[in-house]
Amino acid sequence: MKRSPVLIVGAGPVGLAVACALWQRGIEARVVEAQTEPHTGSRAVQLHPPTLRVFREAGILDEAEREGLRIRSTSYHLAGGRTLRVALGTENEPLMLPQENTSRLLEAALERAGGRVERSVRVTDVAAAGDVVTVKAETPHGPEVIETDWLVAADGVRSVVREKLGIDFVGSPVSTGFLLAEGRIDGAFERDAVHYFLGRTGSVVFAAMPGGRIRVSGAVPDSHPVTPEGVQQLLDERGPGGLTIEDLDMVNRFTSQERIASVLHTERCFLVGDAAHTHSPLGGQGLNLGLQDAHNLAWKLAGVVNGELHPRILDTYEPERRQAAEQIVRATHQFLKVFTLGPAAARVRNRAWSALEATGLLRRWFVPLLAGWRVHYPDTLSGGSPHGERKAGRLAAARPGRLPEPGRRAPHWVPPAAVDGPPGFRLLTLGPADGGADRRGRALARASAVPLRHDHLVRRSSGFLLLRPDGYVAASGTSPTELADAGRLLARIALSDPSTTSGREGA
Repeated sequence: MKRSPVLIVGAGPVGLAVACALWQRGIEARVVEAQTEPHTGSRAVQLHPPTLRVFREAGILDEAEREGLRIRSTSYHLAGGRTLRVALGTENEPLMLPQENTSRLLEAALERAGGRVERSVRVTDVAAAGDVVTVKAETPHGPEVIETDWLVAADGVRSVVREKLGIDFVGSPVSTGFLLAEGRIDGAFERDAVHYFLGRTGSVVFAAMPGGRIRVSGAVPDSHPVTPEGVQQLLDERGPGGLTIEDLDMVNRFTSQERIASVLHTERCFLVGDAAHTHSPLGGQGLNLGLQDAHNLAWKLAGVVNGELHPRILDTYEPERRQAAEQIVRATHQFLKVFTLGPAAARVRNRAWSALEATGLLRRWFVPLLAGWRVHYPDTLSGGSPHGERKAGRLAAARPGRLPEPGRRAPHWVPPAAVDGPPGFRLLTLGPADGGADRRGRALARASAVPLRHDHLVRRSSGFLLLRPDGYVAASGTSPTELADAGRLLARIALSDPSTTSGREGA
């Protein structure tokens, strides 16, 4: 029996993203899927900018852009006729792309890298012991016992792997039901915007999708008809008026849950995507959260399997992605409350919304929140403060003039060239050309215990950012001592004992 270095259960977008990242790093991950054919239908459609980095690394961003539709603004239509139109800006613009397209593009990327999806393989049992995970499965050729060094569960909200590992899915159902419809709608409205109609008797959200289709959704009671007539009623009662359904590809009613698995990493098993967490669909966060799980895990797992990183790096997955999931569940819970208020509370909400727009907070705070830029991690690598930013002296000339602390995303003023290219750790030094920071950065890159690319950004004041392969800040500072500490951080996470190359010594 051939032992797989990594087994991925589930070939939705999240499982495929993990598989692509591993195969591109030379790791022959095996991917199994219970379904006979790929899922069809739009399902999750909104992909936020941080998630599109996953597409870029997989080599599918250009194709996704051609097949998708960029959203340039968000319009909040308040009762009484006032509209708050918020231009998102390039850094916050989501891409509308049906989930079936996302899966198809990722699977094609996996095949180009040398991998493939084994379909009609249904997992029936999982056992983790010592340095091996044993998985029993039913395949088209009969029962099979699979041994793997590492198991990634990407098998959805009803995860068999999670159940077999005895992991609780902690939380509760969301009582609010939603009507969701897609099709063609005739009428005048901005096609490159997401529209939130916040009426006194309820809300409705609609946005354009590729191919001239429109997605419409709104919270509805159980008695609301799940028919084209029911969708038209929703638009007439809560929308702007003048919109008429031409034809519908899909209409259904669904409910959701707010749950996070009690454990995201146990033994040699990891939960990602809907197997790890689920929440209200408002804000379009679900698939983005799952693809960021993949982005977080893949570089760590690859580093361990390839013998570059110590297995202890895998212990950071749980606290980082748990904090991210908790942030998103809280945020979507609040979105749901805001968009399902009664008439009296809705009037207060709309006044508050106007105040947010007038002060600029809607653009500066709420828009980046929806775009995913405000998801941050505890400082798991160096053990420092997980919050805040440190001033960088006169670095104010380099917008925004502050160095983000560990656990934050790389700031927007970091040049794309410093974060693009093959995944890996990157050191960005700031200061005069060929100054002390530049020279020390080059020296650290040459001596680093892990592969490290160095770039220098000319600025009057000196500083540095050490960026992780997933674009998060691993370390930052303004002094030579802090830069030396960053070098010691890399040494700590590097593989110290060559005998653990396969990661089989445990994490």
